[in-house]
Parts: sequence; structure tokens; C-alpha cells
Amino acid sequence: MTNRRDFIVLTASALTTVGAASFMWPMIDSMNPAADVLAMASTEVDLTPIKEGQVIKVVWRGKPVFVKHRTQKEIDEAKAVPLSELRDPETDEQRTKPGHEQWLIMVAVCTHLGCIPIADAGDYDGYFCPCHGSHYDSAGRIRKGPAPLNLIVPGYTFINDNKINIG
Repeated sequence: MTNRRDFIVLTASALTTVGAASFMWPMIDSMNPAADVLAMASTEVDLTPIKEGQVIKVVWRGKPVFVKHRTQKEIDEAKAVPLSELRDPETDEQRTKPGHEQWLIMVAVCTHLGCIPIADAGDYDGYFCPCHGSHYDSAGRIRKGPAPLNLIVPGYTFINDNKINIG
């Protein structure tokens, strides 16, 4: 009798496990990134048409990214800021690539509540988030307002002097 009972319990347990896994799989699979987001895992940007002083917005992983061709005045301004004045201290050199200081690439999402800042606005000739009043300087560093951190610099590489790959 016990052998038959053990077989029934083992069979019922196996069927329950298979049933639970079959039920849970669609939910677990739905947590994977969508195909359109995976397709944007990296974005190539041609820098040739961007004039000095101009900012463009591109999409990377479903997020807006600012690509700014900074003027020499903006670079000098950013380098002149003492780190003691910054809430999230980061030098301009840490936010750009050596030899390409004129290019600033940042995720265009405010670090306070995820709004999209306005380029070339605010008190520091940089970026301004009108939702809650965060002001970022010309290097995307938080200077005033509720945002706790600088605008995020994504991983990117220069393919050549006129093309970058974000991601």
C-alpha cells in the first residue's frame, strides 16, 4: 500500500510543479525587455551636422539623450567652477572624453523625478527642469534645486571624430 501511496503523492507533486511552472512562465517572461528596447541597446550618432553651441536629442534605450557641441566659452565656464560649489562634485574632465571636450553626452532625464530638462536654459547657461526648478550648469552638473545628482553621462565611445556610439 505504501508504495502505491508514495507513487500517487510523487505524481501529484510533479503535476503540481509542472502546472505552477506553466502558470508562472508567462509572467516571468513578460519581465524581459521588449524587442524594440533591446534593438536600441546602442545608438550611433553622426556629429557632423551639429553646429557649435547646438544641442540635439537622440533616443537610447527609450530615453532621451542630449548631445551638445559646446563652445569654448561653455567649456571654460565648466572648468572654472570650484568643486566645493557642487552638490555632486565632478570635474568637467570626468564628464567628457579626452580630446573631445567640446562634446557633452548626457541622459536627458532630471535626477529628481525623471522630467526632461530644457537645454540652454536656467541660471547657469546649461539645463533647466521646469517641473521642480532644478538648474544644471553647462557640464550638466546640478547647481540649484531639488535634484540630488548630476545628469547621467552614459557609456559612449568615439568611432571616429564625427561619430559616437552610445551604449
